[in-house]
Amino acid sequence: MHDAIHVDYDTMIPNNVGLSEDRKVLKALEKWHPGYIDWWKGLGPDGFQEALVYLRTAVSVDPKGWAKFDYVKMPEYRWGILLAPQEEERKVPFGEYKGEAAWQEVPGEHRAMLRRLIVIQGDTEPASVEQQRHLGATAPSLYDMRNLFQVNVEEGRHLWAMVYLLQKYFGRDGREESEELLQRHSGDPDKPRMLGAFNEATPDWLSFFMFTFFTDRDGKMQLESLAQSGFDPLSRTCRFMLTEEAHHMFVGETGVGRTIQRTCDAMNEAGIDDPYDINRVRDLGVIDLPTLQKKANMHYTLSLDLFGSEVSTNAANAFNAGLKGRFHESRIEDDHQLTKDTYPVVKRVNGHIEMVDTPALSALNMRLRDDYARDCEKGVGRWNKIIEKTGVDFQLKLPHTAFHRGIGEFAQSEASPDGDILSADEWAARKDDWLPSKADGDFIASLMEQVTTPGKYAGWIAPPKVGIDNKPGDFEYVKIDPS
Repeated sequence: MHDAIHVDYDTMIPNNVGLSEDRKVLKALEKWHPGYIDWWKGLGPDGFQEALVYLRTAVSVDPKGWAKFDYVKMPEYRWGILLAPQEEERKVPFGEYKGEAAWQEVPGEHRAMLRRLIVIQGDTEPASVEQQRHLGATAPSLYDMRNLFQVNVEEGRHLWAMVYLLQKYFGRDGREESEELLQRHSGDPDKPRMLGAFNEATPDWLSFFMFTFFTDRDGKMQLESLAQSGFDPLSRTCRFMLTEEAHHMFVGETGVGRTIQRTCDAMNEAGIDDPYDINRVRDLGVIDLPTLQKKANMHYTLSLDLFGSEVSTNAANAFNAGLKGRFHESRIEDDHQLTKDTYPVVKRVNGHIEMVDTPALSALNMRLRDDYARDCEKGVGRWNKIIEKTGVDFQLKLPHTAFHRGIGEFAQSEASPDGDILSADEWAARKDDWLPSKADGDFIASLMEQVTTPGKYAGWIAPPKVGIDNKPGDFEYVKIDPS
């Protein structure tokens, strides 16, 4: 057996899955590769394909030393197929097959369901690259530009991870699905991406930071659930993807945190103590805190919709089949089969919002979304600590789960961020108080200017506390014109 910790660089596709001996799959992937590069050059980072970027590349799946840093042109990045090491004698941890040996091949009766789970996960990865392709032109620093490109190449690698599973385990169907993943494009009116949040525009850097905080966190929850899968290759793929996903949420959390820091510092320097004195704060060239709250409201609620309906037979079927578990399944103290358990689901009953006990199997989406909301709360708490330390009197908070929803129990409702059900007229009158207006978007866009001097930052964001790979403050993370 090949060494699953270290990565083989002898083929065009770095991997630790023994592609050198798996000629059929290697050939299929080599055939897919040119289409992927065409996609990357056409819809990946716009205007920076020749730049030298200080990127980390996975060279191992050993958590102690899995990556190396170096300058590389993005189209030449070594996208690899990397699975976490195999656990000897791993068992299916939940569902009706609980306790049976984990599957190394696709269980025939669940083939279609498993393929769909892999395709949906695969579809989100290139979508976010497409959504973020123009952001390099307004990067607030080389540090931030490099972080954007790191997120982009890793989303590209996560697409490779899913395409490998499709090519190896699903034959002709898998090859067709792999092609389709390059045919759908974010926001395309004819062939959009599969999930709504991945067809939204990412027009500015604050949107990017909110996206990587909120929407990549949904990605983390989905990957954690798939990492529990009884289909072992999917479990191992997702376990390693989670190592990289953590960086994406770091980019989002620290990006918003640095924006908050700069705003509060600027208010203090100017002697402004009312965060709602929006025009005076904006005149300082920073993003006022109420607008940050509106952006958080929007990105959080779009991300809640990614969990699907609160009550779902699809989620129940995937759990029963041992394909997709719960967040941290092994830490939950129950029978991991849920045939008799209930779980409280938030519902609208006679015009009021109530918690209703529902069979736990059909409430799995709700449970995962609750786990997600708790994870978001922690991050928002850390943002509030930044505000508190500066002495500014303001607190960010997550809106009620009924607010601004397009899917599930509250899709047809209008509710305030506090969870009060409103009439259509009340909603229309107040909407711009709670969600970014066109004027808010125009103001944020007016601040977006590209800064490419090493160590310098746009006026609306504070520098980071430490550099990437312990580099000094004026390190040239991106060599835009390497000639």
